[in-house]
Amino acid sequence: MRQVELLGVEGMPEVGPGDDIGQLVAAHATLLAGDVLVVAQKIVSKSEGRLVDPTTIQASDDAVRIAARLIATPDPRMVQVVLNESVRILRSERVLITETRHGFVCANAGVDHSNTGGRDVLTLLPVDPDASANRLRDRLRELTGTEVGVVISDTFGRPWRLGIVNVALGVAGLAAVVDLRGTADDNGRPLHATVLAVADDIASSAGLVMGKTARTPAVIVRGLSFEGVGSGQDLIRPAAEDLFR
Repeated sequence: MRQVELLGVEGMPEVGPGDDIGQLVAAHATLLAGDVLVVAQKIVSKSEGRLVDPTTIQASDDAVRIAARLIATPDPRMVQVVLNESVRILRSERVLITETRHGFVCANAGVDHSNTGGRDVLTLLPVDPDASANRLRDRLRELTGTEVGVVISDTFGRPWRLGIVNVALGVAGLAAVVDLRGTADDNGRPLHATVLAVADDIASSAGLVMGKTARTPAVIVRGLSFEGVGSGQDLIRPAAEDLFR
């Protein structure tokens, strides 16, 4: 019988700029070879100092106009931060959907004001989530002598579906996708379009333990058999196939 365990890393303190996430995880959990550690983007961004005080931001005329068209009319200074983190605006009526410098298409360029540790603080996505995942993986190897995979996750909305789910932004030590095109199904028929987003599956399952208010920003996923090397960039749909670009 195949079995996968989801183990929350509990008791970690509030993370701030410069904190060593690898050390915090190692102090609060035992990692086994082959585990995948899923870490919330929020604590990675905090540790890397990806924080902005919106009171220091001057909103442009564009930010003011966009804010007036959005649900609940957010602070134009937050909209300006979103614009600063974006390379393209895809929608600015009711909701603000942009493309980030990483190539992610998401609400508000991943800029968030929840669970930031301060009333007037916004978090930004890591500059390079894959690099962040690799640094954390290397640090855990140094501290524990254990080879694990690392996924940095964030919550995204989904077209055509209600609710948010965790997805993988950064990946280290495992494949992000498994391409089954060209292989046969159980009946011997060739598969033509089946590409499994395994890193997103892992991130989403960890989200069941993380919650949004459970203060469990890291989860160990144990019992998977993963191979290969991947990147969060592997999960980005090419622009020519993306209905939102």
